[in-house]
Amino acid sequence: MTRWGLVCTTNAAPEAVLDFAAWHLEAGATRLHLYRDLPAPELPAALRDHTRIRVTDTDGAFWDRRGGRPVAHQVRQCRNARHAYNCSGDLDWLGHIDTDEFLLPEGCVAEHLSALPDTAFCARLRPVEALAPGDGDRPGLRAFKSYHIAQDARATAARRVFGDWAEHLSGGFLSHVAGKLFVRTGASGVHFRIHNVMRAGAQNPGQTELPQIALAHLHADSWPRFRDAYRFRLDHGSYRAELKPQARGPRALSLHDLFARIEATGGEAALAEFFDDVATATPRLCAALDHEGLLLRRAFDPESLRLKHFPGVSCTA
Repeated sequence: MTRWGLVCTTNAAPEAVLDFAAWHLEAGATRLHLYRDLPAPELPAALRDHTRIRVTDTDGAFWDRRGGRPVAHQVRQCRNARHAYNCSGDLDWLGHIDTDEFLLPEGCVAEHLSALPDTAFCARLRPVEALAPGDGDRPGLRAFKSYHIAQDARATAARRVFGDWAEHLSGGFLSHVAGKLFVRTGASGVHFRIHNVMRAGAQNPGQTELPQIALAHLHADSWPRFRDAYRFRLDHGSYRAELKPQARGPRALSLHDLFARIEATGGEAALAEFFDDVATATPRLCAALDHEGLLLRRAFDPESLRLKHFPGVSCTA
C-alpha cells in the first residue's frame, strides 16, 4: 500500500491541531509532521506521543542549526517542509498543507496516489472553500464552494454567483485557488514553496492533477474566526498589501485594497455584510453555487474524529 504523509507548520490552538491530526489519521496517513512555529500554546502529550506523529519544536536551537530564523512565516513553512521531506524515508508521498486545510477524498487517499503514473513527481490538490454555517445548510453536511479551473468559465460563473464582488475575487474565493501539492519522496534538490515545489531549477516538474482529492480549506469558516484572523492576514498574511489582485481584469483590486474600501464604507458592519454575501451558507448563495455545479456538500466532523483518536484529551489549562 502506498504510504503518504503531511507536513504543516502551525501556531493553531491545540483543538485545531488535534482536529487536523485526527482527520488525517482516519484518512490513513502514515506520518504527520507538525512543526510548532511558536512555543505556545503547548500541544497535548497525546500528539507528541503518537507513533504516527512527529512534533518538531522550531525553537532557537532549531533555527541556529539552520542559519537563523527567517522573518517571514511563509519562508519558515517552506524550510520546515523541506526538512520533513528529507526525513520522509518511510513515505512514498508527502503533502504540504496548513492546519486549516483537510483532505477531502473520494475513496482512499493511498489508492489515488498509487494510481498516479510513474512520471508524476507532484500532484495538485484543488481547494474547496468552506462556507460559514447558515440557513442554506443541510443536516449533517458541510457546504463548500468550488470553482472552474478554466479562467473564462471561472470568471463567468463567479459573476453570476457573486455579482460585483467577482471582479475582485477569483472564483469568489477569499483565499487561494492555486491549491497545494503532494510530492513524491526520495528525490534530491527539492525546495518547497507554499503552492509549488522546485527541483533542479524547475517548478512543479512532472505535475499532474489529483481531482479525486479536494482540499477543504477552512479559511473563513465562521464570521468570528474570520474576524479574529483578519488583522494578521491584512498585515502579514494572505491579505497583505504587497500581494497582487487574485482576479484578472483591469479594475480588480487586491484583497488588501478591497477590504480597505469595504471598511471605509461602513467599518466592521460592512465587512460582516460582505462576509455574509460571499462566505456564508445562505439559501441564496447555496442555490446559486448549486446552479453552477460549484456547491459541494460533504459529511465533515473533525471533532468527532478527535474524540475517537484522542479520547479523554483535554485542551483546557
